[in-house]
Amino acid sequence: MFASIAFVVWRESVEALLVIGILDAWLVSQNIETHRARGFLWGGAAAGLGVAGALAMLLLWLGEAVSDEAQTIYQTVIALLAAALILQMVLWMRGHARSMRSELEGSLDTAVTAGNWLGVFVLALIAVAREGSETVVFIYGILSAGVMGSLLSGILAGLTGFVLAAITYALLMTSSRVVSWRLFFRVSEIVLLFLACGLLMTGIDGLINLDILPRLSRALWNTNALLSDGTTAGGFFASMTGYRARPNLMQLIVFCGYWLVVLAVIYRPRRGSFSAAR
Repeated sequence: MFASIAFVVWRESVEALLVIGILDAWLVSQNIETHRARGFLWGGAAAGLGVAGALAMLLLWLGEAVSDEAQTIYQTVIALLAAALILQMVLWMRGHARSMRSELEGSLDTAVTAGNWLGVFVLALIAVAREGSETVVFIYGILSAGVMGSLLSGILAGLTGFVLAAITYALLMTSSRVVSWRLFFRVSEIVLLFLACGLLMTGIDGLINLDILPRLSRALWNTNALLSDGTTAGGFFASMTGYRARPNLMQLIVFCGYWLVVLAVIYRPRRGSFSAAR
């Protein structure tokens, strides 16, 4: 799906640009052999993109190399893995967003103080490779759901997302009072949680079709008259939210269980909140 892929690339690219921007700004502010240091920094960023590209080629090769039955298993696993990675990323950002800048600058300071320019390279490589690799898995998971017409459409969606990310990053850096980083992360994490649910349901559908999970029932209800998940609009909504027009009991249990767990984790009381209340 064009919109799903464009959104994922947009969100992940903005985060990668933020990380590299923080590291680059710190190097400039410290006046530490700026040209040499930035060379290692941006060289690491380029290497990170190379790692993500290699992973994309590997996933595509594996998808083409396996048999039809094995391909169904492979695509199901990728969809479930993508859902788990999105959920992990959202939860990690909620816990580390405030301290991310200080942690990055601390790691960079340690490398620079020790004269370890390779450390600067590796830090940038890991930061970009992490975001890029996650993006690759997310995109392949979306493609595995069978909602994209072709690989070319996926590439165009990715390019669109990257261009939008560059524009968004520039706006956030120059007009943070209008659109804050906090608002960006909050809105995007909500969409990502819905997208993770959509990928999870795709994976569950695959496990049911492979007879690994039981259906537990026939269709519990039919909302095709309101919104069919077999149409273009309905398919988009289903892939972005996990909606099913004719869900069976297993699908309903997984869908409800996902949101119960997510809400419980997000809104769990923080340590010290009870003592503070007293």
